[in-house]
Amino acid sequence: MKRLPAALAVTAAALATGAVAVVASGGPAPAAALAPCQVLFDDFSYSGPADPLISQRGWTVRTNSGGPGVPGASWPASNVSFPTVDGAKSLQLQAATDGTAGGTSQSEFLHQRKFFEGTYAARVKFADAPVSGTDGDHLVETFFTITPLNAPMDPNYGEIDFEYLPNGGWGEQGPIFYQTTWETYRPDPWEAVNTHTAQRQSFGGWHDLMFTVSGGHVMYYVDGALVADHSGIYYPETPMSINFNLWFIDTAAHSGGMATYRQQVDYLYHTVNEALTPAEAAARVAAFRSAGTTHTDTVGSGGSCPTPSVSPSVSPTASPSPSVTPTGGTGCASAPFWNINAVYPGGNTVRHQRSANGVPGGPPSGDGVHLWRARWWTQGSEPGWTQQWEDLGRC
Repeated sequence: MKRLPAALAVTAAALATGAVAVVASGGPAPAAALAPCQVLFDDFSYSGPADPLISQRGWTVRTNSGGPGVPGASWPASNVSFPTVDGAKSLQLQAATDGTAGGTSQSEFLHQRKFFEGTYAARVKFADAPVSGTDGDHLVETFFTITPLNAPMDPNYGEIDFEYLPNGGWGEQGPIFYQTTWETYRPDPWEAVNTHTAQRQSFGGWHDLMFTVSGGHVMYYVDGALVADHSGIYYPETPMSINFNLWFIDTAAHSGGMATYRQQVDYLYHTVNEALTPAEAAARVAAFRSAGTTHTDTVGSGGSCPTPSVSPSVSPTASPSPSVTPTGGTGCASAPFWNINAVYPGGNTVRHQRSANGVPGGPPSGDGVHLWRARWWTQGSEPGWTQQWEDLGRC
């Protein structure tokens, strides 16, 4: 059973039956209210890397050699699998190294090149440590889009990256999470034309990742919060492919033996020419799951685009309204205060006053301490700014 936030159930049911209405939210008006849209949704319900549905649906399990990563490393199909993770069927990428090129394997799962402007969303589980072996390798865990580089400094090249380095790399200490948007580059001698934003903290565990490509801006969101806005020359010019890969920058930090790492992806969602808010994207995903849809792809062929009748959450750039009347009740006394590093299974409650700008540890909002209940498994997502938490009222 896939994760479906309870607060989205009513909205999802309406979407599944085809109800269409304009969203009331702090974000841009959805284009679906005016015209049909094209979407890709995939819940990764495949039997394995050889499942014929993978290629039929435009995906490729990479097996060819080459970059990125350790020169001489392999990309075996067996490093891509589709297990049930935390109760949900997921795409799983694996990478392993013994410190040598011949003993290093990496993985990649990519879609055909046909995506440009719109919204891209995925729920990704990053790993801070290997499932076996000694930790410390310079690993890159990703969700990105890319246009091939046809020549050095190719002006048509483009790349939009989420890259998580749990142990650092490229001269940085870990953990560090990059959002990088590329204009172009030259491989030899190396010259990069890009811009990036970074957060220097752990992002181990499940996270809702989203970026929008619209109006000259690439906007990155993590767990519903806007973390980067890149524009100007870095805005893409050409269609891109959608990719997930797991690879090693080098083997310099390896300390012996074989170390094996894994990254999981719960779902992928893309809608063409719509800059959705994270709440709107989550409602679309919830609608597919409520209807029992595991895959649909109308990109390039058109299709209907359901829009929720109410917004299940506020835009990350808008301040949620605090409860008017204290409703936390006696539950506040027994609930612990929220800890960014703690793991909270669905149903757990915490006390927390949300931050003013969606930055945990930053200035408080002034809303007072509220009681929050986890809608599903969560770690590192701040109550009041992400959909993982339901507001039970002020304490």
